[in-house]
Amino acid sequence: DSGYGCCGYFLLFMSWLVIIPLFPFTIWFCFKIVQEYERAIIFRLGRVLPEPKGPGLFFIIPCTDTFIKVDKRTVTFDVPPQEILTKDSVTVAVDAVVYYKMANPMISVINVENAGRSTQLLAATTLRNILGTKTLSEILTDREQIAVSMQHCLDEGTDPWGVKVERVEVKDVRLPSNMQRAMATEAEATREARAKVIAAEGEQRASRALKEAADIIGESDSALQLRYLQTLNSISAEKNSTIIFPLPMELLKGFTKS
Repeated sequence: DSGYGCCGYFLLFMSWLVIIPLFPFTIWFCFKIVQEYERAIIFRLGRVLPEPKGPGLFFIIPCTDTFIKVDKRTVTFDVPPQEILTKDSVTVAVDAVVYYKMANPMISVINVENAGRSTQLLAATTLRNILGTKTLSEILTDREQIAVSMQHCLDEGTDPWGVKVERVEVKDVRLPSNMQRAMATEAEATREARAKVIAAEGEQRASRALKEAADIIGESDSALQLRYLQTLNSISAEKNSTIIFPLPMELLKGFTKS
């Protein structure tokens, strides 16, 4: 029992009475073709046939059969920019891109009026719900994790519609201009503070190294003289026009002994 009922069988019988005499003319309306990436969902007297048809050539009965073609290729759409209030009370505009396809053409036609449109609306709502639980820093740094969470939620929501969400990517996060200036000022201040700390640490290490060098040189009078001559050699090599007046080392003995 296919479920047509007595009235359905009567209409089917009458359609064949019309088709058979006009078969040479109606045959051209009986054969349909769908592409490799398409499937045809056939309705006979309002009831769907068990299996989708295609790809290629298939047969329908005029006057009693209607069909809907479903594209199984991956479809991409942009989620419109959503004004979102983050967990730390910052307003940001976020947009994303979603990739999906009709995994089950039969369910996508029977269970929902427009699977593509429904998926787009659900994607916009899911984006707002997920980002509303995140802080601004989490949105800026954890985009990959947000995309995975959004894909999981969308896939669960669209499964009864025969839609498979393959990928979700957060495209852009736009901040208000005053927030951008505040973040830039904060980052600049942080870099300046870090630079001062590094310079102070360098001065501390240099002072410690100079003290150790002075202690080593102070252990021998000849070491100080050799260092003096080395300095003169360096000056004469770099600036040949410099006139050097050497001083006797005996004049410095009073300063070296303490």
